[in-house]
Amino acid sequence: MSVVATPSSWSPWSRRWLLVALTLFVLQLVVLYAMGRIPICECGYVKLWEGGVNSSGNSQHLSDWYTPSHIIHGFLFYALAWLLFRRALLAARLSFAVLVEAAWEVLENTPMVIDRYRTETMALGYTGDSILNSAMDTIFMALGFFAAARLPIWLTIAIALGFELLTGWIIRDNLTLNVLMLLWPLDAIREWQAALG
Repeated sequence: MSVVATPSSWSPWSRRWLLVALTLFVLQLVVLYAMGRIPICECGYVKLWEGGVNSSGNSQHLSDWYTPSHIIHGFLFYALAWLLFRRALLAARLSFAVLVEAAWEVLENTPMVIDRYRTETMALGYTGDSILNSAMDTIFMALGFFAAARLPIWLTIAIALGFELLTGWIIRDNLTLNVLMLLWPLDAIREWQAALG
């Protein structure tokens, strides 16, 4: 039996929890708009992929080198929700994951965190996310969440490690390094990342 049922077979309670998740997602976008975040890239167009790490288009389009980090968020939030709310419906756990991701997306786009990114991480020109990019970050988190619900644990871990190694090798940044440099910046890592440029 599949872990994730089809939408037509979801119970009324599951549908209610999905509505909660959707409401939290919309609230994230409304708060970002109220904070003055731009809807799309100031360039005036939308790209499927932005490959430049320190470009003005990074964190502005549908996906970029930080998209794998948000998929890993989904893996991690699935595991955390499973540990905390083991008996809860999958849709209720998804709502928890969306709440955590939406809260991070809002916090990440505050002047305090933007300044921290600019001074302590490799994101020297970071000005915050567009609302579109932030929305996609949450959607990619949800995709990671549902993938973790269906995949064997070993495969989920292998994908996460693969994403971390790939982005670490290509752009000298990944979720692990990003969190480390935000919380406990190390000059050696900063210098290694700067050598990419």
